[in-house]
Formats: sequence, C-alpha cells, structure tokens
Amino acid sequence: MGCIHDWLIFCSDRMNHIRNFCIIAHIDHGKSTLADRMLEMTHTVDVRQMENQVLDDMELEKERGITIKSHAIQMEHKGYTLNLIDTPGHVDFSYEVSRSIAACEGAVLVVDATQGVQAQTISNLYMAIEHDLEIIPVLNKCDMDNAMPERVEDEIIDLLGCKREEILRCSAKTGEGVEAILDAIIERIPAPKGDPEAPLQCLVFDSVFNSFRGIIAYFKVVNGTMHTGDRVRFVNTGKEYDADEVGVLKLDMQPTKAISAGNVGYIISGIKTSTEVKVGDTITHVARPCDKAIAGFEEAKPMVFAGVYPIEAEDYEDLRSSLEKLQLNDASLTFQPESSMALGFGFRCGFLGLLHMEIVQERLDREFDMDVITTVPNVSYNVYTKDGRMTEVHNPAGMPDLTEIDHIEEPYIRASVITTADYIGPIMTLCLGKRGELVKQEYISGNRMELLFDMPLGEIVIDFYDKLKSISKGYASFDWHHNGFRPSNLVKLDILLNGEQVDALSTLTHRDNAVDFGRRMCEKLKELLPRQQFDIAIQAAIGAKIIARETVKQVRKDVLAKCYGGDVSRKRKLLEKQKRGKKRMKQIGNVEVPQKAFLAVLKLD
Repeated sequence: MGCIHDWLIFCSDRMNHIRNFCIIAHIDHGKSTLADRMLEMTHTVDVRQMENQVLDDMELEKERGITIKSHAIQMEHKGYTLNLIDTPGHVDFSYEVSRSIAACEGAVLVVDATQGVQAQTISNLYMAIEHDLEIIPVLNKCDMDNAMPERVEDEIIDLLGCKREEILRCSAKTGEGVEAILDAIIERIPAPKGDPEAPLQCLVFDSVFNSFRGIIAYFKVVNGTMHTGDRVRFVNTGKEYDADEVGVLKLDMQPTKAISAGNVGYIISGIKTSTEVKVGDTITHVARPCDKAIAGFEEAKPMVFAGVYPIEAEDYEDLRSSLEKLQLNDASLTFQPESSMALGFGFRCGFLGLLHMEIVQERLDREFDMDVITTVPNVSYNVYTKDGRMTEVHNPAGMPDLTEIDHIEEPYIRASVITTADYIGPIMTLCLGKRGELVKQEYISGNRMELLFDMPLGEIVIDFYDKLKSISKGYASFDWHHNGFRPSNLVKLDILLNGEQVDALSTLTHRDNAVDFGRRMCEKLKELLPRQQFDIAIQAAIGAKIIARETVKQVRKDVLAKCYGGDVSRKRKLLEKQKRGKKRMKQIGNVEVPQKAFLAVLKLD
C-alpha cells in the first residue's frame, strides 16, 4: 500500500513539472526557427546534429519554409519537462492543428514584427482560445531594420486584450530573448491535470509510418498510466493491440517502461494499415476501459477532388502502389480507381485542400518518380434527385441526368482577408466576382482591415489565392473555415471535340458564369490543340445545348499548285478528291489532347 502511495506522490509531483505547449504563427513568421533555438538552448539537440528547421524532416518542408506534418519533441529546462507539440501552419491541415492544440495547456503566439497580425494567426489563435489555452504573445524578428514593434504590439493588445509588458520580444534567428520565452512557458502555462490512477485515456494527435515498425501513434495521456506490454484499444476504430513499446519523443524516440497522466509519448504496436490509426482517436485499456472517448474526434474529410492519371498506361500499377505507400504517411489522402475516355485508367483522389494536392503531386514525383496528369480540381456537391435521394458527387462525370435532378447544394466557406485599406477595392471586386457575400469589415489597427466573406468553396479552389496575392502586391493574408452547404444553380459544362465528349475537361459551374466560361475554354483549347489534317470542332455544351464553338482549321496541302490555267473542272476534281480524303481522315482521325490543355482551365485568366 505504501508503494502505491509513494508512486502517486511521485506522479503528481512529476506532473507539476510538465508543460505541454504549441507554437501558433502565420506562414513565415519564424515558428520553425524559434523551435530550433529552443532545442539548442535546452541542449536537446547536439551541436553536430543541429541544422535549420530541425523539426521539419521533409525536404519539401525545408524548401518551402512551411510545416506540413506536425511534430512533437520533449525538452528539459530548469528541472521542468517541456513538450513542444508543433502544428502545421496551413489552413488545409486545420483539423490536425485542432488536435495538437487539444493536447496542450498553453500556446506561444508568434507574430512577425515586420508584418503584423495575419489571417492565419487569428484563425489558429481563436482555436487555442476555444480550447482554453494560456496564450504567451511573442514578437519575433525585432532585430530587423524594418521592424515595427510598437505598432505590432498595439495590434496584439487589441487582439488579446493583454498588457504590453506581457508581450515578449525576441529574435529567433540570433536567439535573443528565447531564454525569457522558456521561463515564461514554465511560469505562465499551467501544469496538466489528470489522475494517474484513473482508467487510461490518451488523445492521439499524430501518427507516422516506419517501414520496419509499422504505424507509430503519438499521444498525450489525459488520465491513467500506459505500460509497455499493456493490451490497449483504439476507441473509435474498435481495434485492439499490444503496446510492444512506449516511450517519450526526444529528437529520436526513447523507450520507457511507462507514461503517466499529463505526459506526451508514442506507442508502437505493429499496426500496418494507416486507416486503423486516426488523429483525434482515444486509446484506453482493454481490461479497464475509460467511460467515454475524448470529445472532438472527426473523420478527416477530403474537400478537393481531382483525377490523377499516369502519363504512360503501363505505369498504372506503379501509381497504385505509390499512392498506397504515400497514404501510410498521410492518412488524410483518399483514392479510388476511375477511368476516363481521354486519359485511360487512373485514380480519383481526395485532398484536404489545394496545398495538400500540390504536396501529394510533388511527393509522387520526388519520392516515387511518378509522372502524372492531374485533372481540374473540384469540390464535392450534394445532388438531390426528384425521388428524394441525396448523392455526394466528387466528379462531374458522376452527375445524374439533368432531368432527374431536383436541386444541387455546394459547400460554402467563411473567408477572412486581412489587408491594408489601399487594396480594399480590388479585393472586394475579386471576392464579389467569385459569388462572395460581404459579411463584415472592420479595422484592426491603423489602416489594416479584416474583411469577412461567405463564398462557395468551388470558386476559390483554382486560382483565387494567386489573384489575391497579385492584386494586393502580397499584402493580403487569407484564411477560411467551412460554413455548411447551400442550394445553388449549378450546371455541368461539357467540352466536345468533333462531337466526342472529353470527360476529363467537364466541370461544374454556376449557370450565370457558364456561357462566358465555356467561351473562354473553347478559345484556350483552340490555342493549345495542334492542327490536324482535318477541321477540329471545339464545342462547350450544357446538356444538349451548345453554348460556344471554335474551330481549329485543318492543315491543307495546296493541290492546285501544279495547275497553270487549264479547265476549271480539273481544279474542281482535285479539290473534291482532297475533300473526300479529309472526310475519311476525320472519321478515323483521333484528336490527341496535350497535358497542358487539362491545366488550361486552371489558368483561364
């Protein structure tokens, strides 16, 4: 009995010396650099192992300067254990961010002193406040010549309602002020709450795939204690495993005998299928389960869909195995086989957003050497038929017949744009042109404004962000979250080449934009399609109604060149013979659509 009492005192004392925190920042505000300095100052990373963005282990992350996969690492500072649970910065990964935030008790809010508060900072900050986290505001890049610390501090005070002396100034590059941030984490962030003797309850906030050990799940112990060899259950999937190894996350994984309430660690149990470990799931003991799962679990739901096809037909099986391997590292990627008349066999892939889609394409090319054609991305629509059934349509080719459709609902988003007053006009024109509705506009500080719009997700999925950056000269930041489905007057626009439908170029668009979009599509394809020995008719159609047409003229040999005068009937005979040949060619001829034509829709403007 005495041993158990001593163990409980040890656990509660240990828990008082644990701090779990994350770093919230907009892209390029210095989050990864600050994490590097913290690891250096706490001697978590050996000087020989130190490199820039040490937590970003993907080549792509280092190149783009963004965090794609969230990471976790444990540091020791002044007798305290600090668990940094890093979060991805991009809106595509907002669910992962929410689970990482749920595993923390505090957050370090990093704001760039040269740029001020940006849209994503606000979005992730609100998420942290919802989870009742202690916020430590930090002003980074204070050593730069163009830093505006006082002005940016005013913005933070307006945003948080904190006192000016609570805001810490630092330079993550030089390391100045980082020691004070570490001290503030110990002083201001509360210790985790939990009962080491209660039934086991752990929150899974991330998972990685190891080709030798299987799927490794990262978790935070909310209640109870997990020992090596315990039989555990993943509540939402219902699967049971043996905990072959549990441990803590230093730069490498360090096995331990047990992990108790409040701490962060990993579990290896030989799981081979990525879908069996879901971010946000709860782990508990089989013998003594907890009463209920930790709230907030959601299935990762793809928002953007696109067809991915191999350039060479014989690479189809290689593409399948590449996607399967990629899915082990990225459970939010979904795919299923589909075929297209124009492109042959491929896969319909679901992505969290456009950045996620871009990253998957890039990884297929770099890690698996796969050359692929990606069709126009689209979102998922709810189609209601006249007999009351609802189907989810991810692909324009899967649309029911026009006569069967009662109405279509499309996903809407609440978009937040932060910019200076100089660019309000062009940004409003852009958003309203994308069927946006202005909800609210307000000044943040000085001449910086936040605009809130309700917009259809399908309108921002292609080139919205590029246009926003160019019209605001890079001064606008953009963030969004889902805002339900709304009925919409959508039509399926088909592209026909010589009367043959090219299914890969079909799109769903709003009826008001269809004629203009179809006309521009035909004009673009006229530029891109190579000329043949016969005329190519390019048509845009809604159902049976043709709304636009262009013709790629045939390449013709001058058959009259050898006629110097002579009877007109001889010339006519030669032209008729040529005409018959062209007609025969058109019947057997095949129009090859180059890859850039599939990207034409993306760059119509």
